[in-house]
Amino acid sequence: MYYSIFLCIFQDQDKEYVGFATLPNQVHRKSVKKGFDFTLMVAGESGLGKSTLVNSLFLTDLYKDRKLLNAEERITQTVEITKHTVDIEEKGVKLKLTIVDTPGFGDAVNNTECWKSVADYIDQQFEQYFRDESGLNRKNIQDNRVHCCLYFISPFGHGLRPLDVEFMKALHEKVNIVPILAKADTLTPTEVKKKKIKIREEIEQYGIKIYQFPDCDSDEDEDFKQQDHQLKESIPFAVIGSNTVVEAKGKRVRGRLYPWGIVEVENSAHCDFVKLRNMLVRTHMQDLKDVTRETHYENYRAHCIQNMTRMVVKERNRKRLLTRRLDAHLVLTWCVYRVSVFSGPHDIAILYRHGMCFADQPCVMHFDTSGE
Repeated sequence: MYYSIFLCIFQDQDKEYVGFATLPNQVHRKSVKKGFDFTLMVAGESGLGKSTLVNSLFLTDLYKDRKLLNAEERITQTVEITKHTVDIEEKGVKLKLTIVDTPGFGDAVNNTECWKSVADYIDQQFEQYFRDESGLNRKNIQDNRVHCCLYFISPFGHGLRPLDVEFMKALHEKVNIVPILAKADTLTPTEVKKKKIKIREEIEQYGIKIYQFPDCDSDEDEDFKQQDHQLKESIPFAVIGSNTVVEAKGKRVRGRLYPWGIVEVENSAHCDFVKLRNMLVRTHMQDLKDVTRETHYENYRAHCIQNMTRMVVKERNRKRLLTRRLDAHLVLTWCVYRVSVFSGPHDIAILYRHGMCFADQPCVMHFDTSGE
């Protein structure tokens, strides 16, 4: 009897259950099977720890065969764009990570427009994606658009340098810029705090649009809201990179060993490395991709479509003008011919003067006044 009652209740619930509540699970399975991709650009002058930080973030070694240039070679070196791609898998989730490096940036004596090659590279990726998206085969489009740019700011100085301002202003409408205060272990906690405030003030002063963290929804829990507030207050992220494992208080940690003590990379009291990693990987990676697709790429796509439409309209107007000129010329020529057959030179001259009103080029006519 109890079994019959339970079966009836289950059948009644099953009638009210449609099944679209499983859509998130379907999307999740499909996404995990397909895998994810993310393109990260690092920019800044040499010696600020870009390579070390990238290796620390993703626990990999992307710069095994890197060749370090001497001072004389760096002076003559131009800005290059290099790509490193690695496939990472964690708990069954696959990530195709592409790191775009900019060796030579800011190293020359004359750094005028050294950011131009970086901006051109970002536009080239937008252009390639736009072509693939507009093509016939759209099934296997590779997304090489730059989703985030970590810009490293030198800790030596009193804020942003002119090169920093020019770079970020040239790229802030093309890519999500996340400013990084490099080598934070060279500064005291008080200096880090003052420098962060100074950099944020200058970013606002110069109208630089860095990546903005999305506002929390009203139904989010307090822990997530607190975490989001801390991320916003941490800009620019003061980071330390290290691939060396040292022993501190009986534990083996990644850090740097100094005569006065140990700086731990993953210690939030020492630097913002953990906050940056959580932001990039755990909490805001998808939002960085969404902003790239919905804002930066859409702006580029709209600009391309406007230029194409403008060129089509211009060509159409040019052809229409040529057609009108040709029609006017043919009409004038035919009228001159008709009049020349049935009238004299005086009538031809009158018609010619009237024909000048609708023909841009006057007809060349020769009158025979010999009287024959």
